[in-house]
Amino acid sequence: MHARFPASLEVLRQEARDELDAVIEHRCRNGDDPWEVIPQLPTVDEHVVATLRQDALEADGMAEELARVRHPSTEPGVVARFEYRLLRGIALEHPDLSRAVWTLIGRMERDLRRR
Repeated sequence: MHARFPASLEVLRQEARDELDAVIEHRCRNGDDPWEVIPQLPTVDEHVVATLRQDALEADGMAEELARVRHPSTEPGVVARFEYRLLRGIALEHPDLSRAVWTLIGRMERDLRRR
């Protein structure tokens, strides 16, 4: 999404499809098996959520806050709360992306438990 104007969800989805198609084509041209490549990629909606997350970090000046909460001296759970708040905001703003948001939150929680 471009910072100059907010794009519709359909435009964001089409951009995500185009980007994912380009990744698949690039990896397959480099000899990767599509049956191995495709399951590793995010869904279109997960890609859109990642784009909106990055836009929110940049637009709202939250990148510095994210750097602070990721500092090793930060107590456990702070990063998860920050990410949860950020992703939940995306779900509230774009209800059609709720499933992708909750999938990403679940994945994030699993990854944090493994550490």
